[in-house]
Amino acid sequence: MILKIFTDGGSKGNPGPSAIGVSFIKDEKEVFKYREDIGLATNNVAEYAALIKAMELIKSNSSGFMDNVSTIVFNSDSKLMVNQVNGLYKVKNSRIREFIMKIRILESEIKLPIKYQQIPREKNLRADNLVNNKY
Repeated sequence: MILKIFTDGGSKGNPGPSAIGVSFIKDEKEVFKYREDIGLATNNVAEYAALIKAMELIKSNSSGFMDNVSTIVFNSDSKLMVNQVNGLYKVKNSRIREFIMKIRILESEIKLPIKYQQIPREKNLRADNLVNNKY
């Protein structure tokens, strides 16, 4: 079974007060959602924070949403992040490089096939609404 995860991060200003949102979808139903204010950050940092938090939530599986999952597909409207994580764009920023290293470690700990795909913003409304307190 495929677990679809929609992540988003945003800041009011760049940098500015920031939040992350993550929605977990299984069998076309939301099985778990998460939102957190993360303090002052840039948009890019917030996007990475959302992805990393989603991976940490997968590892903890405290709500049991990982039962019967064979593949994980992360969906984000951040073209930059998705292309960096997929190795298509170079990562020059040292903080982003640290995020990529953390993601690689989490991937190895999760031990399931993982895909990252960029989606249009209008297809990421669940996570976007969480970021903007509209859930």
